[in-house]
Amino acid sequence: MAVDEQRSPDPIDDPKAYQSYLLALLGSDDPAVVQEGTAATMQALVDRAGPDLRTRPEPTEWSVLQCLAHIVDAEIVMSGRFRFVLAQDEPSLIGYDQDLWVDTLHVDDDPEDLLRVFEALRPANVALWRAATAEQRARVGMHAERGPESFDLAFRMIAGHDRFHVAQAERALASVAGF
Repeated sequence: MAVDEQRSPDPIDDPKAYQSYLLALLGSDDPAVVQEGTAATMQALVDRAGPDLRTRPEPTEWSVLQCLAHIVDAEIVMSGRFRFVLAQDEPSLIGYDQDLWVDTLHVDDDPEDLLRVFEALRPANVALWRAATAEQRARVGMHAERGPESFDLAFRMIAGHDRFHVAQAERALASVAGF
């Protein structure tokens, strides 16, 4: 399947297509390896962005900083979801409004603070997945918008999610800085 890295299906309007899209971005790559590279990639993007870090390419598109903030928000959310799924039987997993979070929680964020949070959570989540048995990886939570999602599926989706938003940040920087 050819993957359009610039547009994803709406996670609320078409949740199954969204899952498939993120999994297609991961492909056959090891999700842990993909996730382990995200912090360094985002740090390099932040460094390259310089004065363009907070500049949106368009009023409705995210800046490099906003892409980073969203990746961090997703890691915070997934940290809890992973643990709920592993510890509880079919826990409810609520969704969140990513645009509202980015626009209200990250107006003046320091990118280094965001990266520190991410760099603390991500290795713990990768270690959790690596240590999980096949039975644990198959445990399911009930996502409010997408229905049943296993720990393994969610972990693989977040790797594709990383790829999508890293590419989005790269496009944002190219657009505003002329790279």
